[in-house]
Amino acid sequence: MAFAHLHVHTEYSLLDGACRIPDLVKRAKELEMDSLAVTDHGVMYGAIDFYKAAKKKGVKPIIGCEVYVAQNSRFDRKREIGVKEYSHLILLCENNEGYQNLIKLVSLGFTEGFYNKPRVDKEILKNIF
Repeated sequence: MAFAHLHVHTEYSLLDGACRIPDLVKRAKELEMDSLAVTDHGVMYGAIDFYKAAKKKGVKPIIGCEVYVAQNSRFDRKREIGVKEYSHLILLCENNEGYQNLIKLVSLGFTEGFYNKPRVDKEILKNIF
């Protein structure tokens, strides 16, 4: 039975991941995985390097991101004690259109929703997807 990790953090997930992309892809190939996803926290800095490294080794790259979803609006800038500020959501690209949408989403998280972390909200998710 084929197996693929669909939730992997690399060195680009600050304070959460440590694996380097070439080593990750090499190990996936050694374990005979035919595909692998990278879902760094809130960023896509390693997407191109991952894509190239995976293609070179014959592993299908699945590009994704673990986005931070604001509880209410991405524009909220207040902190309430005991209230969870955000949730996590794993998004994976199925094709180039999905990749373009994910780029837009992550960019908006930084330009409109940044408050300690790059956050998106339900409104953006509805409009982009």
